[in-house]
Amino acid sequence: METTTVITVSDRSAAGARADLSGPVLASALSAAGYSVRVVIVPDGVESVAQALRAAISSGSRLVVTTGGTGIGPRDHTPEATAAVIDRELPGVAELLRAEGRTHSAHAALSRGIAGVVDPAEGSRGTLIVNLPGSPSAAREGVDIVIGLAGHVLDQLAGGDH
Repeated sequence: METTTVITVSDRSAAGARADLSGPVLASALSAAGYSVRVVIVPDGVESVAQALRAAISSGSRLVVTTGGTGIGPRDHTPEATAAVIDRELPGVAELLRAEGRTHSAHAALSRGIAGVVDPAEGSRGTLIVNLPGSPSAAREGVDIVIGLAGHVLDQLAGGDH
């Protein structure tokens, strides 16, 4: 069973002013797919998100899914934080997520979310990181794509054959 971290990025949820609705949606879907899941809530911002990503990787998570901070608001910097942590971007994954999202809402085109991998290092088999939007419906729509791709990506990172 792979360890997964869901990171909810929201100033209001981190401050306790609003319930986290997207994190539990993702956790439920990932648990049902056989992943061991923990949910973390952090405020918006490059440094807070990058620290949470690094902590998830250090704790052994091979899959990290963020929700929130992918839009164009002044504090939406999840893609920038992710870019600072990953070794290689997977632009096709983000393109697929936006394409699927557009079948539900034109607003999906505004998501700046990215996806990428952290290469294996000493004692690590590598990590896949995917940014999803913060709305519960967008998270629900995107997580099935993530689940469908994650097994193959994680196998490849660990040295599996194509």
